[in-house]
Amino acid sequence: MTSMTAKGTFDITNWTPEPPFHDRDGVTLALVTLDKTWHGDLTGTSVVTMLVASTPVENSRSYVALEHFEGTVEGRSGAFVVQHDAVSDAGAQSLLARVVPDSATGELRGLRGEIAISVAPDGAHSYTFDYTL
Repeated sequence: MTSMTAKGTFDITNWTPEPPFHDRDGVTLALVTLDKTWHGDLTGTSVVTMLVASTPVENSRSYVALEHFEGTVEGRSGAFVVQHDAVSDAGAQSLLARVVPDSATGELRGLRGEIAISVAPDGAHSYTFDYTL
């Protein structure tokens, strides 16, 4: 299989937080759903369901999420699921976002890969998707 790289941007078009279902000693757990519109080598939309843990320290939090993408990857159409695992430790951030194995459909069947997400100071989101197909 040949490794490929797709790049572009995405917009968060809807952010819907639920009230925390756990709130004790300054630590909260809450559910957030959001929609994205993808531009560049990935074009399409996605729906994300995110579980967020916030702490009393402003830049220390984490989230896990599942995201269902529908659209095209460099012209091939289909859908796939991405699993996110992210931590901010006093501002030091790590994120692993990878395609759930065997979740891809259509012309994307067999897709594997990881997505790196960057957030610019102005809040703009960009991605680099290293994948095999």
